[in-house]
Amino acid sequence: MEDIKKKLQEEIAALEYELRHELPKEILKARAHGDLSENAEYHAAKERQGYVNARLAQLRKRLAELSMVDLSKLPTDKVGLGSTVVVLDLAKDQEITYKLVTSEEADVAAGKISTSSPIGRSLLGKSPGDVVRVNIPGGVREFEIVKLVTIHEANE
Repeated sequence: MEDIKKKLQEEIAALEYELRHELPKEILKARAHGDLSENAEYHAAKERQGYVNARLAQLRKRLAELSMVDLSKLPTDKVGLGSTVVVLDLAKDQEITYKLVTSEEADVAAGKISTSSPIGRSLLGKSPGDVVRVNIPGGVREFEIVKLVTIHEANE
């Protein structure tokens, strides 16, 4: 989780630098070209300024949300953030391992799924032996939870 926070802080710092140092110079330079109504450089710089402001607000909100995650409140016997879950796909009779992570860390190819993804949401709060039904774009899949390693067990 600290890696994610660090990444967010680095992106915030880079965008703040751009907003405070680079974009004002670009806007001043574009203004020097004269008529602002037909000045593409000026409009592009102002548009970028709006995007950077919106992205900064989004990143700061996400950083605040992550800072409020209390690991001691995550379940020790049920699927939660940071859990590694082995499930049996009942239709394919195939075991799949998923690690539940934040949306920033999600990498489906590596088996890391977001807690906000359809499969992630359906697994949250479940225990080994539970069967979950997941609505995915291709239809409904059923998984039986075979094994669970919570974030607490992984950190031991």
